[in-house]
Amino acid sequence: MAAIYTVDESFDPGIFEGASCAFGVFDGVHVGHRFLISATKDTASNSGGASLVLTFDIDPDEVFRPDSLKKLMTNEQRIAMLASTGVDAVVVLPFTSRFASSSPTAFLARTFGDRYPAYLHVGYDFRFGSHASGTVADLQAWGQAAGTQIVAHELKSEDGAPVSATRIRGLLAAGAIEDANRLLDRLYFVTGEVQSGRGEGADMGFRTANLLVPESLRVLGEGVYAAYAWVDGCRYKAAVNVGVAATFADVATATVEAHLLDFEGDIYGRTIKVEFANWLRENRPFDSMEELIATVKGNIAWVRENL
Repeated sequence: MAAIYTVDESFDPGIFEGASCAFGVFDGVHVGHRFLISATKDTASNSGGASLVLTFDIDPDEVFRPDSLKKLMTNEQRIAMLASTGVDAVVVLPFTSRFASSSPTAFLARTFGDRYPAYLHVGYDFRFGSHASGTVADLQAWGQAAGTQIVAHELKSEDGAPVSATRIRGLLAAGAIEDANRLLDRLYFVTGEVQSGRGEGADMGFRTANLLVPESLRVLGEGVYAAYAWVDGCRYKAAVNVGVAATFADVATATVEAHLLDFEGDIYGRTIKVEFANWLRENRPFDSMEELIATVKGNIAWVRENL
């Protein structure tokens, strides 16, 4: 696991000197991000410098459009996952309205001071500074003066389309979990605190862990999924309902309800992680309780046999 440094009064910018840096937000840390980070590690290896990921402590949209923000993971999860990519260090810039309003020149000066990396890897559409007015061309002009080689990468493509967090969020919203997982190169997951539920699941013989997931992280489309749930480092197969349970729509709220197979115990108030593997069916109302129970039993059987 790489060291994680926050840029504050105690931060030593000397870490940048001669390093190879990948700069971006990296929501999801998907295959496109990993491609850019891999290129950063390659130039670091060839030049003998350190490999760094430079990112922000929050997603900039948390400042600019918080009401419509949707993210693939929390900031803490994103930074921790970046630290697990094999780089030497992750440098975290506090993102504030004041910092965002900096001119492109001031933005770079505040970021690097007078300690310049040997290589700076970004996406070809990288923008920075006030009103996103700084472009890759501005970076290249700065890099020429600083002695930094700017490496602007085209977005990695899969199936004829660029891989981006926006594309992945669209797939998740449509319930295309397998396609999203392929672009993430891992299982999409959410974490949440287990809350007391409505009680219908227990009445039917299917106890569920009801997760409280923040609105900004509710990206996955409604439906029933085959998944894994992690509790205290142990993984359990799970059948998971995402969204409003249609049969109980008059009393339900949007949530994540996970039935953990072969799990016994009380986990109310604890935080668990749910990894989504397969889409099983859409949410729909049932004509009878018997039909609902039979369908849920079928979902659980599929999970038990196929995960």
